[in-house]
This record gives sequence, C-alpha cells and structure tokens, in this order.
Amino acid sequence: MNTTSAKHVVLGVTGSIAAYKACEIASTLTKAGVKVTPVMTHSAKQLVGPATFEGLTGNRVISDMVESEQNANIDHIALAKSADLFLVAPATANIVGKAANGIADDWLTTALLATQAPILFAPAMNTNMYTHTAVQKNIDLLMQRGCQFIGPAAGLLACKTDGPGRMVEPEEIVDAVWSILGRSDDLKGKHILLTTGANHEPIDPVRYIGNRSSGKMGFAIAQEALARGAEVTVITGPADVAPPAKAKVIQVETAQEMSNAVMVHMDEADVVIGAAAVADYRVAQPATQKHKRSTQSLSIELCENPDIIGTVGAQKRPEQLVIGFAAETNDLIAHAEEKLNKKNLDLIVANKVGTSNSGFGAETTDARFLFRDGTIEEHPVLPKRSLADHLMNHIVALLSKTAKTSVTH
Repeated sequence: MNTTSAKHVVLGVTGSIAAYKACEIASTLTKAGVKVTPVMTHSAKQLVGPATFEGLTGNRVISDMVESEQNANIDHIALAKSADLFLVAPATANIVGKAANGIADDWLTTALLATQAPILFAPAMNTNMYTHTAVQKNIDLLMQRGCQFIGPAAGLLACKTDGPGRMVEPEEIVDAVWSILGRSDDLKGKHILLTTGANHEPIDPVRYIGNRSSGKMGFAIAQEALARGAEVTVITGPADVAPPAKAKVIQVETAQEMSNAVMVHMDEADVVIGAAAVADYRVAQPATQKHKRSTQSLSIELCENPDIIGTVGAQKRPEQLVIGFAAETNDLIAHAEEKLNKKNLDLIVANKVGTSNSGFGAETTDARFLFRDGTIEEHPVLPKRSLADHLMNHIVALLSKTAKTSVTH
C-alpha cells in the first residue's frame, strides 16, 4: 500500500544544468499519487520549459510573486501551509545561501521562510563552489535549523571538474522523499546518546595533544536522528561546526570528561553511538605552567585513556544498541571486525581517513557498515549527511528486531 498518496510536495527547481533531472522526480511522484506543485526560478526556466513540468504534474508552474491567476498576498503562504514537504532539486549555491540567510526575493525563497514543512535540498554545483567555506557554513546553518540534504554525489561534472557537486540521481531523491513522507517520526520516543568531535589532552596550560576530527559526521548523525523524531543528547569535544540547535549538548574537552558524561547518561539511552575521535592516550602529569623552549629535548609520559565505547558495550542492556566508528588508514575491514567483536557492538562504521575525500574534516567519507552477522555494506565516497541517513535506517531496523526478540523471549 502506498502511504504517500494524498501528500503534497512543493518541488523547487533552480538554475542548475541538473534541472532536467527534476522532470523525472516530478513524474515519478505524480504517478505515485503525490500532488506536486512545481516552482521554478527564472534561471531554471532558461533550462527547462515550464510547460514540461505542467504536463508532468497537471499543476501550474509558479514562478513570479505576482501573477494574474494568483492572490499575491496569500498564495505562497497557503501553499507553504498545505505542503507536506518542500523539495529543492536541484539546489544551487544561490538558493542555499538565500535560504540560510533569510533572503526572500522570489516566490520560492519566500515560501521556504513561511513553511513549517520539512525541507529537503539536493545540491548541484561546481565542486569548488560546494566545498567553499561559505557554502558549507550555509549548509551547516540550514541543518541546524532542521533542513535535510541528500548528496551531492561525487564524480565528473558538466563543468569538467571531478569531485562532490553532482546532484544525486532522481530515484535516490525520490527514495528520500518516500522516507520523509512515510517514516512519520520512526524514531519518536527513542533517546539517542552520541559522542562526537575530538579530545584535547593538556600538556600544559596552553598546549595539548589532539586530532583532526571536525565533528561533521557526528553532527550529521544527530541532525538526522532529530529529523526522525528522536531525543538526542550530544556529548561533544572540540569541533569545527556547531551542533544541531534542537539537541541537548554537553561540551567536554578530554577523553576522561567525555567518558564521565557518557556513564552518567548511557542508562537513559536506547542507542549509544560513539562517533567521537577519542584520544587513546593522555599526558600522565600535565605541567601546571607553560613549558619553555629549551636546547634539551622534551619527554612526555603518556597513559591510557578509558575505552568509552568498549565500556558501554560491556555494560549495555539487552535491548540497548551500541554503535561504534573505526577510523583507519589501513586494513579497514580487519581492524573494524576486531573492534566490533572486542567491544560487543551491534554495528560498526569503518571509515578510511587520511585521504582528501574521506576522513577528518572532509565533506564525504569512504565507509563500510559491519554487522554482527558478518554482513558488510559498502558506502564508498558518500556525503556524510547521506551516510547518516543510511545509518538511521539501520538503527530503525535494528531497534525493531530487538523489540521483536524481547517480546518472543
């Protein structure tokens, strides 16, 4: 049975060469019984004729704020209220920037400000544009407000650059629409405890031992969990991006502080996810005063930090899920399998680090999901936001399986 029938999607089409792919999205959704209202920017109309979308959806294309057929004062407000989802595909750097900064200079940007419906962006732009600091900050800001992103994919673009920026294929976007329209808060009532970010272990009052973790992967997971209705507690070390506004956030710095916070909150969690880049070692005796430069070498004794996710795995309840991450530079599967079993995890995400398109600070990651039954699911070079969506899908499935097992026993 199609649970998405009678739903209303406003499809925003902006001025990217990928605009033609939105035709397939409009057609697929309409055939499935979804009401699709197409909205085109003036740039988009230079690439695809409005008549195409009107023929595919059976609905008039909206473009101008003032048109003879509409009430200019309320039309965008009425549609903003009636929509079950705003889908912007393709989403250019321009529309992302306007939405992030509250600019409302056409019908689409005005409606995006007025709607309370979920908003899904499918970015499509030049690789250098997508990876630009300004664009990434705009995306992070929108995610903090609850907007969702799918893609972009990596590959050879129309502009002949090779990297992230290509809009994902229409069928993947349609799957994301089904997920949003049909899942109806599939994690509502669940509490997810998440660690993310780096640890800074002090050497003296001004220096520390740390790592390159940006926190982007963890915050993408937190945002996706919030979008699905979960209560989310984020225990974060130093990070390059701000955590989602709707999460409960606990700021820590050292691995010991992170461990203490996890132990306090783990019993109330249905799912514990260890996405932090936890420091394995700390300085045994941090200096109380700054080390001064000397002609002699400086020796620092290190001691082992707590194994946070290992401790949680050893103490978890039967119905509690514990998920870990394994950031590896080599022997990815072997190291991840060892951690999966040693730490008693239900699932581990093994991701390569140390390359330009995967690992700390990157927008994409080359990852594998390893499960207790030996199954391995590959996700090569995927945007971290998309990987978070895949992870939440498995968490929903694992929670359902755990619940059924508990009832049986």
